[in-house]
Amino acid sequence: MQSIRSILFNLGMLVITPIFSVLAILLFPLPAVLHSRIVSSWAYLAMFWLKVTCGLSFRVIGKENIPNHACIVLAKHQSAWETIAFQTIFPPQIWVMKRSLLWIPFLGWAFAALRAIAIDRAAGREALKQMVDQGMDRLAKGLWVVIFPEGTRIAPGKKGKYHIGGAWLATHTQATVVPVAHNAGEFWRKNSFLKTPGVITVSIGKPIETSGLKPDAVNQMVEAWIESEMPLLRNR
Repeated sequence: MQSIRSILFNLGMLVITPIFSVLAILLFPLPAVLHSRIVSSWAYLAMFWLKVTCGLSFRVIGKENIPNHACIVLAKHQSAWETIAFQTIFPPQIWVMKRSLLWIPFLGWAFAALRAIAIDRAAGREALKQMVDQGMDRLAKGLWVVIFPEGTRIAPGKKGKYHIGGAWLATHTQATVVPVAHNAGEFWRKNSFLKTPGVITVSIGKPIETSGLKPDAVNQMVEAWIESEMPLLRNR
């Protein structure tokens, strides 16, 4: 039954994703925030379909910690789930991602139309400059920026290296950082076809004001909060 439910979810996604990808491209001339808000209807539909087919829903702790201005979200990365669900939790947003992802048919094209920050990770400090230049532009447009400091999806119970990029962007734009922990990987694992029924917990930490802080300090604060919060999620 779990396999059948997962097949139904994936079939639904195969239907709606190309439609919304084309919509994202066609609506590109719209203001960035309005454009993102319209296209994020895809995420709301996906979360609804995930609950109906796979019995997988979520709850949010700390929603009062979401500021009323554009910020940078630095979050745990365990699953494909958060790349969808965050669009229903936080205001209109874009993501920092590998440039190669923009070549994925439909989905990658939509990322490009939505003004994702695409960087060449092999470029070193030049990649950081690209991130700051594009990030400053997106924040000025009122878009939130979502970054996964570990860079790749990490299995539940494990911890990856927290890269400096997100903290670097935050300190160089003096943007507020919002740390986020969640346990999506326990229900939708990396590269897994199966989705396990249950309730994912998302915990949003108190905002971190980065003015006057060094990137290393911000990175350490984010890592310390997220990693201390992770073991508590089941009992929150």
